[in-house]
Amino acid sequence: MHPLARAQVASAARRIHAAGWAANHDGNISVRIGRDRFLITPTATSKAEITESSLIVIDGSGKVVEGTRKPPGETELHLAAYRARPDVEAVLHAHPPYATAFGAARVPLEPVCLPEAVVSLGYIPLAPFAMPKTPLATEAVSRCAVEADAMLLPGNGALTLAPDVALAFLRMELVEHLAKILHHARALGGAQPLPPDEMATLLEQNKKTFPRGKR
Repeated sequence: MHPLARAQVASAARRIHAAGWAANHDGNISVRIGRDRFLITPTATSKAEITESSLIVIDGSGKVVEGTRKPPGETELHLAAYRARPDVEAVLHAHPPYATAFGAARVPLEPVCLPEAVVSLGYIPLAPFAMPKTPLATEAVSRCAVEADAMLLPGNGALTLAPDVALAFLRMELVEHLAKILHHARALGGAQPLPPDEMATLLEQNKKTFPRGKR
């Protein structure tokens, strides 16, 4: 069942491993496949080894309704994003090194310096620190998801939301790219922020291009 969705999720899982965004059993990907049904990568599996047949289907409470493996421990982060944003159809959680380093240092992806990144992603919040698999972690994702398509999770990588798996992957790619640029710019004296009036225009363009909360 769900052959296209399975192919997309499995391919994205292998791609995040190949990109160096998921070591050990890190990372997870999910996609909404129907009312109260979500396809998700299983726990305790390297993303390099994810196949279409290894994926499982869960309901809105995290219960497995299709497949033999267990869901990831951070399933609730995905479900929190879907509850907060009915327009979201895919969620990708990974640990890209540069973006994860910013989160681990509790440093936001600032100054905002790339117009293209603002148009594509809008504002990227740094969520409050919360231990994984806790209600505080779920609450943090819920709050950030209302206004953002990407967020840093201190000590726990980054999360991207999108209408499909392909865009969720591209958004994670852009988050990591931006983190690298900000990191390298520090050796040159630091990136310079965009002018406030230009930021307002770019954020408005982002909202028009990628409206949030509608379905």
